[in-house]
Amino acid sequence: MPQVKIDRELKTEVVSILNDDYVSELIEQEKKEPIASFLGIKLEELRPGYAKVSMKIRAEFLNFNNYVFGGIIMSLADQAFAYATNSMHLPSIASQVTIYFLSAPKPGDTLTGECMVIKKGKRIDISEMTVTDHNGRLIAKATGTTVPVTNKEQ
Repeated sequence: MPQVKIDRELKTEVVSILNDDYVSELIEQEKKEPIASFLGIKLEELRPGYAKVSMKIRAEFLNFNNYVFGGIIMSLADQAFAYATNSMHLPSIASQVTIYFLSAPKPGDTLTGECMVIKKGKRIDISEMTVTDHNGRLIAKATGTTVPVTNKEQ
């Protein structure tokens, strides 16, 4: 049975679908995602409207300029985004993401992606994502919107 509570930070009612079975289901779904598995993205923390993931940067992630390909960094932010939003609405799909790349990580760095749903609406949710390195240096900042999918839309 979902737990209903008032989330003071989101200023809205949150139906928590998180329980041990649901977390296990999300982790199993992640294992089935070829890109998350290939990149080595790991779920570190999950609660309603929040997720933290991590990934170690490998030499194969460098582009021809010898910098980490932006799509790799975006993939980490997007994985946190997916967990955070799907912890509140399952399924939920991204409708827009804007990302700013602020610093360049290096091979061997461990990056952490975090996402917080900052506004939960009836038709759209707004989230903020950050990607930092193991020293806490800000690598990227992003915002995104998601739309909860209803059975009629599937």
